[in-house]
Amino acid sequence: MNRVIGLVIAILLTLKLSSQNNFSAFNLKIDSLSNSSLLVNSAESTKDNISQVDFNNLSLKAYGVVNYYNYNWETDPEIRDAVDLERINYYMKYDFTDKISLKTEFEFEHCGSGVTMEFDKFEEFGEFESEIEAGGEVLIEQLNLLFNIKPWLNIRAGRLKLYLGISSKLDEATEYFTGYRSTMENTLLPLGWYEVGIEILGDLGKKKKWSYKAYLVNGLSSAGFSSGNWIKRGHQKRFETANAENFAFAGRFDYNLNNGGWIGVSGYHGNSNDNRPKPDLEDVEGYVSIVDIHANINQGPFKFHAMAMYGHLQNASLISEANRNLSNNLNVKRTPVASEVVGCFVETGADIFSIFNINNTNMLYLFSRYDYYDSMYAVSEDIFNNPRWERETWTFGINYFPHPNVVIKSHYAFRTLGIDEDNKENTFLLGVGFRFKTKNY
Repeated sequence: MNRVIGLVIAILLTLKLSSQNNFSAFNLKIDSLSNSSLLVNSAESTKDNISQVDFNNLSLKAYGVVNYYNYNWETDPEIRDAVDLERINYYMKYDFTDKISLKTEFEFEHCGSGVTMEFDKFEEFGEFESEIEAGGEVLIEQLNLLFNIKPWLNIRAGRLKLYLGISSKLDEATEYFTGYRSTMENTLLPLGWYEVGIEILGDLGKKKKWSYKAYLVNGLSSAGFSSGNWIKRGHQKRFETANAENFAFAGRFDYNLNNGGWIGVSGYHGNSNDNRPKPDLEDVEGYVSIVDIHANINQGPFKFHAMAMYGHLQNASLISEANRNLSNNLNVKRTPVASEVVGCFVETGADIFSIFNINNTNMLYLFSRYDYYDSMYAVSEDIFNNPRWERETWTFGINYFPHPNVVIKSHYAFRTLGIDEDNKENTFLLGVGFRFKTKNY
């Protein structure tokens, strides 16, 4: 009996101790879960703080152009009139801090995305030419980070814009007179020239009268060079990724005038043969060299723009020979390319309303412009110098601003080719353009 009572007492004591231990373990688990929950909440709180967007630091800008064209061309009597939503560009900028900012640019060209096709009588021998640019013509033109260090020293990295010539800076429809951007620049150069690389930029002098830009970017591909457009089609926008076996240097130096004007020089230098789709010219150098002088002068109701450029291509004859053997699937011209090109333009305009005190809110500019450019200015002995690629254009027109950010344009352009007969290409244009931006852009 005593043994039974002792066994019962031992069992009860064991159960009691076990229950106490389990309760302590339960409390420990509760404390542990509580601490884990606090850690998770703390981590989520930190994550939320990192991902929060201050919309006061976000700024937006956009501009667009729509044009109607009426053609009277002796070179192509059957050419049809056309309407074109040339482009609409959206910019978004976000300031992470006062020292670091993100810049993006999205461009929609010619009514959207897809495969564009055009009929080319002169360089494709009467064939349809299709172009595929990054999956269509909805493009991410810019995506870069700007690091502000000093007024005279800042760094931008990513996909960025090369500021050569005039049209790169006077890019919005309200900033240039003609219905489309500079004919000379748009013929010889990639207008809207964007590459991946690094830019160093800044302003110099106490009053920031001098400004500079210096670039190291991926180079062009000589596979896209042609008779009619020289290096214009050499940028690698048609491919998902751009070859970067060759890099290029570019730069710009301006003296800043009053009223937003400037006078300066810009240049570009880089090899283009190692960036071809196939290594068919890897032992041949194909350096592209460009230099220009430019001026943008605003004086009261008067505006004056001028530019002159010279371009040189190394081993143009070997590049022309290699391009003739390229695949049709590349959708490139495969025509001979020049060793040297030249181009220039001068334009001036005057605000009639301001001169005669007719209207204090709207503007009415009358303008005239002269372009000369030759994309086959100098060629090697084995290449035919086709005179049709020497061109000059006189343009006369009008810009009416019912609002500072809205413009209605019309012009008539008289273009003459270097050939002796049927050399006139006259074009009437009517178009509209706009721009807007948030106050903090």
